[in-house]
Amino acid sequence: MTPRPAARCAEIGSSPTVALNDLVRDLRARGVDVLDVGGGDPDFDAPAHVLEATARSVLDGFTHYTPSRGTPALRAAIAGKLAADNGIDVDPDHEVLVTPSAKHALFVALMAVLDPGDEVLLPTPSWVSYQAMARLAGATPVPVPLAASEGFRITADRLTGALTPRTRAVVINTPNNPTGHVVGEREAEELVAFAGRHDLVVVVDEIYEKIVLGGAKHLSVAGLPGAAERTITVNGLSKAYAMPGWRLGYAAGPADLVAAMLTVHQHTVACAGSFAQQGAVAALTGPQDAVTAMTAEYAARAETVVAALNDIPAITCGRVDGAFYAFPDISATVTPDCREFARRLLAEESVAVTPGVAFGPGGHGRIRISLTSSRSVLTEVVDRIARVARR
Repeated sequence: MTPRPAARCAEIGSSPTVALNDLVRDLRARGVDVLDVGGGDPDFDAPAHVLEATARSVLDGFTHYTPSRGTPALRAAIAGKLAADNGIDVDPDHEVLVTPSAKHALFVALMAVLDPGDEVLLPTPSWVSYQAMARLAGATPVPVPLAASEGFRITADRLTGALTPRTRAVVINTPNNPTGHVVGEREAEELVAFAGRHDLVVVVDEIYEKIVLGGAKHLSVAGLPGAAERTITVNGLSKAYAMPGWRLGYAAGPADLVAAMLTVHQHTVACAGSFAQQGAVAALTGPQDAVTAMTAEYAARAETVVAALNDIPAITCGRVDGAFYAFPDISATVTPDCREFARRLLAEESVAVTPGVAFGPGGHGRIRISLTSSRSVLTEVVDRIARVARR
């Protein structure tokens, strides 16, 4: 008999965005000049002082295991950053966990709070891996479709419609990938009140926190009254500081929940990379000029792309308040199925985008365009989208 893989792997499948990245690499290796706007890898380099601090730590021999929770210096830097930027007060010794990527922080958070049979609410469209992580924990992800006509706002009414006695947690992402929505104060207050009434854990993915555009303002849910005792805040260095290869993230929350996360963390990866943590200290405590400059460029790209997309008949695109993606509606074109539209775009115009259906209910009839390419490349991408839309 041939050994079979665990059923959970077949149920989950591969990541649509990772699969797309692999396909693009394969096409390029075969000589196809693909314009790839399907991924989420910033096209900038990490700030110079971060590179210097990381290289120095390697040359100094800081290449061994660190405490599982993270180095004391980095945990202190995270606690200081949370207090100054987010209004969240945490004990760096008991309420902060450093992880190899924000993705891993989200995984250990869901593993720590969800039991088999539990349900977790996922306002959608949302990042592709939340559902898979919930299933790996043995829980059931419950999509909560949000409406574009309402600006993809999260409301208690929509959450209540998905609530059952088995609901244990809710995961939100602000600024949101792929919609660009930034959760506002009243919206956050409504979420906190809802979670309190139903004794839910709130997991907040803030990986795009620094990338807020057009006058939008990021707000941390855990900083609101009554939220800290039930909120796990997840963040990292990949997006804001252009440090995806460092694989460095963190989580902060109530000590008992962080302790449970630490258990999962210790039995999976033990600790984050040592020299990457030194680079993270430099990023969080050093000059922020590079972050400001990168965000300003994303804002300019968003303005250019959104305006150009709205000039294409049958395509509409809302403004981008945060993160670095445009999420246009292509459902009125002659190819309204987003998967077919993305397939044609790649086959006929050598442009890779992510079909909106990958992000769950609410993503149908949309494609996600990453703004992590130059304005000239993005202009060419929109021109090629227009050609497919007109055929």
